[in-house]
Amino acid sequence: MAAATPTRPPPPMLRDDCALFLDVDGTLLDFQPDPAAVAVPPPLRDILRALAGRLDGAVALVSGRRLAALDELFAPLRLPVAGMHGLERRNGGRQAKSPRPSEALHRVRGEAEALSGRHPGTVVEDKGAGISLHWRRAPQHAAAMRAFAEAALPRLPGYRLQHGDHVVELRPGGADKGDAIAAFLHEAPFRGRRPVFVGDDLTDEHGFAVVNARDGISVLVGERQPSAAHYRLPDTAAVYAWLESNHRTLTE
Repeated sequence: MAAATPTRPPPPMLRDDCALFLDVDGTLLDFQPDPAAVAVPPPLRDILRALAGRLDGAVALVSGRRLAALDELFAPLRLPVAGMHGLERRNGGRQAKSPRPSEALHRVRGEAEALSGRHPGTVVEDKGAGISLHWRRAPQHAAAMRAFAEAALPRLPGYRLQHGDHVVELRPGGADKGDAIAAFLHEAPFRGRRPVFVGDDLTDEHGFAVVNARDGISVLVGERQPSAAHYRLPDTAAVYAWLESNHRTLTE
């Protein structure tokens, strides 16, 4: 007999002593075939700004996107950020940047772009020190994109593959989203607060593990199984509604 799928309740409301960590794509914003096509609705910026004010600044974005891309996407709002799955991080005046791209990565990127040109609907995303191969518009090309990434990996010492939803990324090894959240929790204004992390993808599982180990609130967006998350919201619209409800409650 197959094991029953765990039923996860919706997350509780935020308390004043929480620290809120949010993934972006698939959590705050719906996926787009081209990652550059996403846009942040102004009301979401306003809600995040208000929550950051109410939680004494303890709101951070934790994403696979580059730090600079996140700042541009959410401008003029400027929050603490972990980009590149934790390789880049900024909290106040403290900032860590990912390694500079190597010549080998430049060559692999060129080959990936040529491959994408032969497979319409796929997209190569330049992440500076890494590249992502997307096939959301062309799922029939998933095997070709994964095979390319696996073949390229041995040419990039110190790199690893990061699999996600209709994407595979060649990225430097090192920090992950869990490491980034743990680092934030050792710093003001996050120190001493109960962590809350909302995410949807495999890359968010490291964050869920860190939050669970600290008696925090881990929230999966969507239906993916298995997951270490203790709570669930069905989609980005539900995340938006939950954040908006917390905004109203915290400001009453």
